[in-house]
Amino acid sequence: MKKLFKTIVIASLTIIIGFTSTELFAGNKDRAGQAGANELLVNPWAASSGWGNAGMASIKGVDAMWSNVAGITFTNTLDINFSYTNWLAGSETSVVAFGLLTRLSESVVAGLSVMSMSFGEIQRTDTEHPDGGIGTYKPSLMNINLALAKSFSNSIHGGFVLKIISEQIADMKGTGVALDAGIQYVTGITDNIHFGIALKNIGPTMKFNGDGLAFKVLIDGMSSDLTVVQRADEFELPTQLNIAAAYDFNFQQSSRLTLAFNFNSNAFSKDQYIGGIEGSYREILMLRAGYTYEEGVTKNIEDDECTNVNKGFSFGATVQAPLNDKGLKVCIDYSYRDTAHWNGTHSVGARILF
Repeated sequence: MKKLFKTIVIASLTIIIGFTSTELFAGNKDRAGQAGANELLVNPWAASSGWGNAGMASIKGVDAMWSNVAGITFTNTLDINFSYTNWLAGSETSVVAFGLLTRLSESVVAGLSVMSMSFGEIQRTDTEHPDGGIGTYKPSLMNINLALAKSFSNSIHGGFVLKIISEQIADMKGTGVALDAGIQYVTGITDNIHFGIALKNIGPTMKFNGDGLAFKVLIDGMSSDLTVVQRADEFELPTQLNIAAAYDFNFQQSSRLTLAFNFNSNAFSKDQYIGGIEGSYREILMLRAGYTYEEGVTKNIEDDECTNVNKGFSFGATVQAPLNDKGLKVCIDYSYRDTAHWNGTHSVGARILF
């Protein structure tokens, strides 16, 4: 069973990368906006977003279900995580996420996470009421993730995430599924060298349906209205390939300094290069910072070359308190991501580790 699971993970990554490498490494900015379900690209977790997901090669815990699922294999017994994000502060957009990991055996860990993104109330409009005044509606985006990962040895870890995607308003919705696969490799005398690869958001196209695509028209010469249904076009998912490395400088009293790098290749937008640093004092206080570079990110948001409201810088901190000598810990996380026009993106999270 161990060899079969390992073979499936490695073979799946190889096959998927082989089929998609032409698109992924193109970094084709001309395809930007042609994919849907872009909430899949939003990191809802406060810890990993504090250094821009630079630590994908060494990520652990619930955060790994979004970043690199292989990292959930480092869970001891149980990991519970709750996070709230004020996305683009001032835009009335919020993200709520909950995740749970549990160890099934000595080498297998399973996980469940739910992410919900809301935008507040939006005025309804139609051709006769272009300024609203006929009520409001609330769009909602939700992703449900089911994860399974396995440690094949002390060095090699891999796993999958099955994503169920739901996007809807009152009279129209779209649903889809996607798959993530990831591998982490740990080496070094003190397990301080990390490599990771993750392929994210691989799945069939999605399409919207519902009464919102229908409208009534009156044709000359007829006494009653006809209901016309518009055809919704299919759209692809925002596929990503992440290749990352990290190095830990370990000091006395369980303190460390980690340098990390992540190359993020997007099939429907520009490639990104992410560098980050994280310092940990006795696993009680952790400070981190990162910078995400892509073409045009240093330009003014009004410039045609700048296509991302995020300006690249991110900062974060974690306070971790052990509650007993059996491994029970409580953690509080915070992260800030710099943005243009808005007041940044703020995330706060709480974790319980057993």
